[in-house]
Order: sequence, then C-alpha cells, then structure tokens
Amino acid sequence: MLNAENLKKDVEQWLQELNYKRQPQELYTPIEYSLSLGGKRIRPVLCLAACTLFSDDYERAKPAALAIEIFHNFTLLHDDVMDHADIRRNKPTVCAKWNSNVAILSGDAMLIDAYQTISQVDSPAFSLILNTFTQTAKEVCEGQQYDMDFENTIDVTIEQYMEMIRLKTAVLIAASIKIGALIGGATDAETEILYNFGINMGLAFQLQDDLLDTYGNEATFGKAIGGDIMENKKTFLLISALENASAQQKRELLKWLDAVSPNREQKIAAVRSIYDQIGVKSLTEQKIAELHKKAMDSLREMDISIEGKRFFADFANSIFKRTR
Repeated sequence: MLNAENLKKDVEQWLQELNYKRQPQELYTPIEYSLSLGGKRIRPVLCLAACTLFSDDYERAKPAALAIEIFHNFTLLHDDVMDHADIRRNKPTVCAKWNSNVAILSGDAMLIDAYQTISQVDSPAFSLILNTFTQTAKEVCEGQQYDMDFENTIDVTIEQYMEMIRLKTAVLIAASIKIGALIGGATDAETEILYNFGINMGLAFQLQDDLLDTYGNEATFGKAIGGDIMENKKTFLLISALENASAQQKRELLKWLDAVSPNREQKIAAVRSIYDQIGVKSLTEQKIAELHKKAMDSLREMDISIEGKRFFADFANSIFKRTR
C-alpha cells in the first residue's frame, strides 16, 4: 500500500546512511547537521510515490529522491544567509550556529553532492532526468534572484509574484514528481500531466507558507512568525494588501514599510491589522483553493490506480490543513 509515512521513513533512513563523517569537519559537519533537522521530506516522498505509479520497485528512485532532498537543503542554507535567518525547524540555522561563510561553502558542497547522487540513477531516461534536474536547479536560482529583485521595488504585481514562486518553489516539487515518474517508466504525456499537478500544488504550498508566516502558530510553524513582515517581503499577502487598500490604508502600510528599525511586535501587529481590514487572509485562501482545483483537474486526467490518485489527492488536500 502506498503510504507517505513509510516512504518518509525510508528517506530518513537513507539520509542517515549518507557519509558526512569526512574531513575537513568544518565543511561536512554543517551538512550533516542541516540534513538531521528533519522536515516534511515532501519532495523525495513525492519522487518515490510517482515512481510507484509506474513501477513496483520504487527504490530505483532512491538516488534521485536523495539528490532532490540534498539540493533542497542546499537552497535553504543559502536562503538563510540571504534572509539573515536565525531559526529553521525550531533549531539554529547553519549561518547562525556557525557563520555565513560556512553556510555558503557547505551549501556549495551539498549542490555538488546532489549531482553526484543523481548521477547514480539507472534509467533509460537518465538524460531527460538529468536535464530536468539541471533545468530545475537553474530555475530555482532564477526565482531566488527575482525574490531579491522584489526587495528593491514596491511595484510588484500578483502575476510577477506568482511567476517568482513558480520558479523558486513550485518547479522543484513538480520536478520531483516528474523525475520519479520517468524512473518508473511513465510516458511523456503522463509526466507532463503530473508536472502540471506539481506546479499548482507547489504554488499552493508557497501561498500557504506566506499565510502561515503571518497567521501561523510559531510553535508548529518552526520559525518566527512575522518574518516576512519584518523583512518587507513581497508576498501574496502584502501585494494583495497594496492592490486592495484604501488610500489611508496604503499610506499606513507604506509608513511601516519605510520605517527604520521599527519595534518588531508593533510592526507585525500593525501590518496584520491592515491585512485583517482588507481581508487579505481570505484572498490568499481563495487563491490556494483555485490552485488546488487546477491540481485536482490534472490528477483526474491520469490513468493510474485508485490508490495512486488517492495518495496524490491526499497530498493536495494536506496543503489546506498545513500548520507548518
């Protein structure tokens, strides 16, 4: 039976078996630390699950699943440096526990490890798998650059933001599913449908992350609530607020965006109050529901087992229930 928890247990076991007891310790210990922090392991689990749709031997996708998780955690190390983040998954980030130089160099080594690991995939579709992985890696970097570009402008549209998170977040989720399906033996048409499913779920996942950063519970979210507000991040919430605010609300919001060294609690409370007045939470939830519907429409196109459809439908539904 296709079970996410069992697949996650396999991923955790495989990650523990990776050898990072190497020299120099200053390079490899932070990698081991970052991979030991846990997490949902969504991407490798989806990779393995997609493989099982077309093959009985999901362990064929093990190198790809590991490579995807190593790559994902590499991006987190560098993201935390760029965001000056101190906490991830309720633990100190690598840049906080060591320093930014360590996080950058260890992250670089993780990227190399990711490529070494995916090179172990044994599949007739290896060339396409590697091209997909490489294209996705480049797109993630493009998305991160757009995210940084947005820091320097207030005139970001919803369309621009959705394209940025498609690149930064959704493509890796979609590629995880596509690569697993390719290893399992899926056709081009089947992988395309699954990729579209992954894109829409990846977009919904990021919007839920935006929502939780402002309205989540810090104890379950795994990092400080209100970080996006303090960083003036151009999220779906902020852009929606600016687009729908009255003249007075917009002036108040821009005042907080321009504030120098504001009190953290005051700024978060004030911005969230404006969001509440405009109904930003509801607007975000409506967009998530729209993306969920698109994903489910893609899933209905697939000629796969009922069990397989149920697994991916449950994943889609879990986006709505996510608290971290």
